[in-house]
Amino acid sequence: MTDHPVLARIRLNPHSREVQRDLRDATQMHRTVMRMVPDHLGTSPRLKAGLLYRLEETDTTSTLLVQAAQLDAARLPAGYGHAQTKSLAPMFTALRKGLAVRYRVVLNPAKRERLPLEQKGKHGRIIPLSGADADQWWQRRAEAAGLHLHVLTPTNLNPVRPRGKDASPMRHSLMRYDGTATVTDPTALTETLLTGIGRGKAYGAGLLSLAPAGTT
Repeated sequence: MTDHPVLARIRLNPHSREVQRDLRDATQMHRTVMRMVPDHLGTSPRLKAGLLYRLEETDTTSTLLVQAAQLDAARLPAGYGHAQTKSLAPMFTALRKGLAVRYRVVLNPAKRERLPLEQKGKHGRIIPLSGADADQWWQRRAEAAGLHLHVLTPTNLNPVRPRGKDASPMRHSLMRYDGTATVTDPTALTETLLTGIGRGKAYGAGLLSLAPAGTT
């Protein structure tokens, strides 16, 4: 993966059957965005491509943000939407300790259930977090990622449940956070921007977006 990935901003065509299908089915959405990265990436293609994405919806539009080392929007289904692609090199180059930023991220805050000692060695259930627990989870993750949060505004999003015979049965509860922060560790933040945050990355969670705090 390159140090400077690219970002595609795709304004989805609401009349496209493929778009309508993908908005109903997170598994299909994942398959569609994976069409944009190179073929033959092995057993973990999303990870190797560095692919992260986020769906942003308003009352009138749906926009898909897709980040990866390489993207080819021409590989999307015909009529899927209008795509604009840009390098994220300026953002990575600008990162420095003390930089004030605005951020947006969609997350799947969760923790693994602790099991009794007699069940040691087994894996507990993944438990979704909400409210203050989810806020604290994000604050801890942000600090580890090299961000000191000043403002965090949570927005509950519709949960996603992967479909298909090979899909995980786990339901992903999604939360969007918007706010302001200060960069404390540019190296850790660079790694986080490249790899994403938390669980559910295949279903639209984990992509952290930054902008200088003074921009609109």
